[in-house]
Amino acid sequence: MATIRASCSTCGDVELTTVDVQVRVCMDDDAATYRFRCPICTMTQVKGADDRTVDLLVAAGVSYSTWTLPAELHERPSGDPIDHDDLLDFHHLLEQGDWFTELTASLDRH
Repeated sequence: MATIRASCSTCGDVELTTVDVQVRVCMDDDAATYRFRCPICTMTQVKGADDRTVDLLVAAGVSYSTWTLPAELHERPSGDPIDHDDLLDFHHLLEQGDWFTELTASLDRH
């Protein structure tokens, strides 16, 4: 099992094994990070990783996973922005015992 040297923001340089480190790569923008739990202070550390670092870690046997950005990031809101009157209306709605029924009924009307 390979020994990996990394840097904890609190403790400085620490030595880890391949099972202590995980690599994650975003499928949308190819941003990569690796993470580990510091063996001294037990805080989880997350560090950015370039392609070379990812290749070295994976070649050493570190686990590799991918993820995608949430779809909500690509959505564009429509309609008017929420204003003070909208907040007051919502506050009054929440004071009613059947607020959830009223809220879902208003959504059905739109």
